Amino acid sequence: MTIEQLRSAHRAQPFKPFVLHLADGRELPVHHPDFLAPSPSGRTVLVYQPDDTSNVVDLLLVTDLEFRPLDTGSTRRKKN
Repeated sequence: MTIEQLRSAHRAQPFKPFVLHLADGRELPVHHPDFLAPSPSGRTVLVYQPDDTSNVVDLLLVTDLEFRPLDTGSTRRKKN
């Protein structure tokens, strides 16, 4: 994963939520562009979650960036 690839996903218009897959098997969802903060060097990023938890991630440990709809916790009624 390069900082350029991440920047491209982060700055996409319209923004599409994505998941960072890490080498240790963890998945970190990025729900909104405001939830991702790259370091000035571009080597690490800070990823926030809706519950205010955060992770500092070394981009060398990111194995994949996956675009997929994320569970936002909202409940919508199904149309019959």
